Amino acid sequence: MEKRFYATGKRKTAIARVYMKEGSGQLIINKRNFDDYFTRDSLKMLIQQPLEITGKKDRFDFYINVNGGGSAGQAGAVKHGIAKALLDYDADLRSVLKRAGFLTRDSRIKERKKYGQPGARKRFQFSKR
Repeated sequence: MEKRFYATGKRKTAIARVYMKEGSGQLIINKRNFDDYFTRDSLKMLIQQPLEITGKKDRFDFYINVNGGGSAGQAGAVKHGIAKALLDYDADLRSVLKRAGFLTRDSRIKERKKYGQPGARKRFQFSKR
């Protein structure tokens, strides 16, 4: 029986569920082809970084469900999920992935607006008199 690996990647408000199995290097994102879902070349390169740095580019098939956030946030979540799935596959890859910073979740999210104020950080103009 073929072994499957699962990992969850997150960035900002985007969440990616990554299912990985050994195969020919196929990436399916939200039931669409990888090239159709992400059209910007910079995002395609970003997603494939964990595979290239570990040398496992055409060895796995990925089935990914991603939602929330924008395209860049989703790409970051997919990259994080792929790195965690590779770590689940082979624990020896941890030092390589950790050194490249692929296992760290980018937790920068939008700060909430405070009540009685116009924005998250903006305050009403101060008037001394």
